[in-house]
Amino acid sequence: MPQKLPLDTLTDLARTKTDEAARRLGTLQTAQLSANQKLDLLLQYRQDYYDQLHALMNKGLATAQWRNFQAFLGTLDGAIDQQRAIVAQAATRLDLGRVDWQQNKRRLNSFDTLAERVRRQEMLVQAKREQRDSDERPARKFFDRAAHPTH
Repeated sequence: MPQKLPLDTLTDLARTKTDEAARRLGTLQTAQLSANQKLDLLLQYRQDYYDQLHALMNKGLATAQWRNFQAFLGTLDGAIDQQRAIVAQAATRLDLGRVDWQQNKRRLNSFDTLAERVRRQEMLVQAKREQRDSDERPARKFFDRAAHPTH
């Protein structure tokens, strides 16, 4: 069983940080999707409300009703502007989360690559040691037989 390298501890920590960054990235992606869906819903609601106002205006609309519609559309426009700001913030956070995950992933890959090199080097040293031991046994037997001939 190969022994645990000191580098393995760093690799484990990097893997944990990468996993955490991936979970945060998933949460950020969900938040951005939700923000976009809310914006789409508000835009659709505004369009439906505007279409309703337009239909009523074609039939004839009292000034008070028109003002109420206009005021409500203004309120909707304010909510849409706020939601657009939320969407922009969510996109920025998602971009930062993606960069964080990529950095953590690169670090993990570097540790994995380095650990693999160390393991390969250890295997090479072990193979050379085994070959040397394998080569020495017959030589020792030969010299032992030469030094102690049996009649």
